[in-house]
Amino acid sequence: MPARSSPPLVTGVSPKEGPPGTRITIRGENLGYDNNDLIGLKICGVDCLLSSEWKSPSKIIARTGPGKGKGDVIVITKSGGQGSCTVGFKGYFVQIGPLQESAIWIEESQNVMSNMRHGRPQSPLFSKDDEDPLGIADEGSHAKFTEEELAEIFPESSGNMSLENFSSSWYLLENHHNTGFEDLKAGLAHMKRRATQRSEGPIAFVKSNLSSTLDCLDSLEAMYEKYCSDDIRGQSINSYAVLLMQAKSCADGLFQEVLGRKDKADSTRNALSVLQRFRFLFYLPLHIERNIQKGDYNLVINDYVRARSLFADTQVQVFRKVYTEVESRVNSFREMLQNKLYELPNTLEEQKKLIRYLNNLECPGEPAWECLINQQKWLLTILHMCKDRHIEEEMRNIQNDPGNLLHSPGYNKFRTPQKVSFIEELTELVTDNFPDLWKLGQAFFSGSLFTKESGEKTFKVDAVKHSKFKQMITGIIAVFANLVRASFLPESLENIPPEERAQYGVWQSAKQDISGAWLPICVRYIRNCVSSLTQLDLPGDSPSLVTDLALDMRTNCMLTLLKQAIADVQQLHTKETWTVETDDESGGTTQLPALFENIVNETIQHLHEVVVQNKPGEPEIFSQRTVQKDATILCTQLLQAFAPCLNCLAFTPPPVTNNKTLSRPNRSSDPNSDVSEEGVLPLDKRLIIMLSNCSHTMERVLPRLVENLNKLGYVEMNKALKTAELTYQELDDKLFEAYVEEKSNPIVGTMEQNMYSGKFDWKACKKPYGIRNYLKEVIMQMIEVHAEVFAVSPSFVTRVTKNVIEAVAEEMSRLVECITEFSPNGVLQARLEVLALQETVQLYQTPHASECFQEALDALPAIKQDDKRIVEELLNKFKSQMKIQLMCFYSDSLLL
Repeated sequence: MPARSSPPLVTGVSPKEGPPGTRITIRGENLGYDNNDLIGLKICGVDCLLSSEWKSPSKIIARTGPGKGKGDVIVITKSGGQGSCTVGFKGYFVQIGPLQESAIWIEESQNVMSNMRHGRPQSPLFSKDDEDPLGIADEGSHAKFTEEELAEIFPESSGNMSLENFSSSWYLLENHHNTGFEDLKAGLAHMKRRATQRSEGPIAFVKSNLSSTLDCLDSLEAMYEKYCSDDIRGQSINSYAVLLMQAKSCADGLFQEVLGRKDKADSTRNALSVLQRFRFLFYLPLHIERNIQKGDYNLVINDYVRARSLFADTQVQVFRKVYTEVESRVNSFREMLQNKLYELPNTLEEQKKLIRYLNNLECPGEPAWECLINQQKWLLTILHMCKDRHIEEEMRNIQNDPGNLLHSPGYNKFRTPQKVSFIEELTELVTDNFPDLWKLGQAFFSGSLFTKESGEKTFKVDAVKHSKFKQMITGIIAVFANLVRASFLPESLENIPPEERAQYGVWQSAKQDISGAWLPICVRYIRNCVSSLTQLDLPGDSPSLVTDLALDMRTNCMLTLLKQAIADVQQLHTKETWTVETDDESGGTTQLPALFENIVNETIQHLHEVVVQNKPGEPEIFSQRTVQKDATILCTQLLQAFAPCLNCLAFTPPPVTNNKTLSRPNRSSDPNSDVSEEGVLPLDKRLIIMLSNCSHTMERVLPRLVENLNKLGYVEMNKALKTAELTYQELDDKLFEAYVEEKSNPIVGTMEQNMYSGKFDWKACKKPYGIRNYLKEVIMQMIEVHAEVFAVSPSFVTRVTKNVIEAVAEEMSRLVECITEFSPNGVLQARLEVLALQETVQLYQTPHASECFQEALDALPAIKQDDKRIVEELLNKFKSQMKIQLMCFYSDSLLL
């Protein structure tokens, strides 16, 4: 027998509270040497020795008895006697419901009878008065919040846990307002532990109460053996069995409805558990519908692929039913994607996405190839529809235009021609849609539309489809080029079959209905479109089709604009106002040379920007010999076109409406002073003005124009300059000859008549006293010619004056040679007049004029020395009297 030791001391209990049957661990000192040394264990005054299990001198495990309230844990051993404790255990009773498991016997008689008398069932989980859900000890006599105070703080809440408006704050203030934070944390752990125990189910309950269960079985076995030993006749057991069966039947009858509801709840719980476990599949139809509406197609496809890998081969009827619904939704989704793929126009990125979606959904067929075919057909259709719509609109305009205003120049300035609108829309359609078709085809044949996320390609190029796609591309380009040619270059389609030619439409208006103001716009549309197409690296004949089209349109535009410019120059005579402007460089000219130069410069500059200047990949327009030749011819004609205009104005001018003269002071006279009633200048003034315009054009305008043409790349322009100079030189000679004749004939025609006016006779001439009036009149007429020419163009003064003087000298020589007999005074008078005329025009004398004057002097008889002095004096007198008038015939040195 072991020696006597110190009394047992309990220093710790875990848990510190619980209902009857709670498994607790007791720790302390001197708790016994072994299981036999332990002879007693009281918890809250209840003996719990039978449920105890000695582990070590410092540890005992036991189950609590039906003790209530807080009490001590006392251990009794043989070696140490009755012990003490420093901690306690709080026991409480749980009100067990009719469906709740319990490891101890529950006295139900009072509750059941009370409930039956009042006609209501009772199934609370616990009694509010006896149990705290946190398992915390009562706070004793500490002051608590009254119910009125709590109702004021929480007006719409309650501290009753059985009500819907239960407030945890109310409950804590009402029951634990002085409890510390650590105790509240322990209470929370206790509440979680109890919830875990309830959720573990019957198996967990049996495990936690295994000793009680075994005790019950042992007790029943002992009871049965006792009954059998006391039942001598053997009838009591049977009667007991009958009574138990009847009690069971009665209990089943009482609880059948409740148990049925429990079974139904269990089945519902199981169903919910299955739904929760496989909620992905059950919610998938709804998620597919919602994600489709939101446009999150990637999520739809990922969910479907996952569901297909998990449930495609399932044999569970419920799963198969749901998966069938998923397949139905996905089939509708495929159809929607296919419809969106075939709806055009659409962006390239959107088409690629749709094709990838369909490939991931394993759509039957080849969505990418079908999309290419559909897009090719659609593009051809809209091109032809564009052509048909504009041709119909043109026909409608022609029918509604009885006055043929559509083809008048003024009308086209304000209304866009139908062909221009057609080209604008056609090129826009091709530029916006064709690159997407080409790029989609490249993506299809490169396999990028079929590349998995891992980078593995799942597509092989089909050579037949690749060849067919090239034919599709070439066909679209050919249709586009021929539609343009049919509208602007119909003669280029004369060699194709009539049936094919009819497909491209027949425009009612001729090629010339597009003025020079609109044609460059069309060329710009075509060149921009062709530039975007050539950047795509098109296959086969497609590049040559579009580049040839652009070159032909450029050539047509250049030739048309040059012809238009020629026509505009030829109409310049209608814009002449006969307003002469003078400057130091060009003398006096009207506005026509400047207008001519502006028309040519604007035309060639416009052509350079729109036609001549090459874009990357375009051929040089002058590399074609025929184009070079035609351009040279038209440029030559353009330079020559101004000459007929000047000729027309000089000889057959249209009436003028503006007779305002603009000239610099002291350098011009008014050429419009002799305007006729029809608003036309006299012939001589028209001749000198046009002569000045012609000279200015030939000497200054033409060289500048040719220099500009050479800079812009036009060929053989020096040859064109020589040809044009010949034309203007011929016109200059013609105008000069006509003007000299126009100005000299009146002077020469009146000399003889005026010489013999007043029945003058050389044989009966009086002593000369000065120059006669007829010669003064001749000199004044020459001064008038000099002034008129000087006012328009000083550079022509010498040229015109010399020719006029030659004509006058010839006439003077003829008149003198025709005199048959002179008196002495007549000889002096004739010599005086010849010498006066000769010295007056000495500055402008030509060799021919000098010869004529000399012949006239030689025809006169010789005179004496005294007579020579008389002639000299009279000649000096004449010079002195007409000094001012004769200044125009003297040089600056003679004037000084």
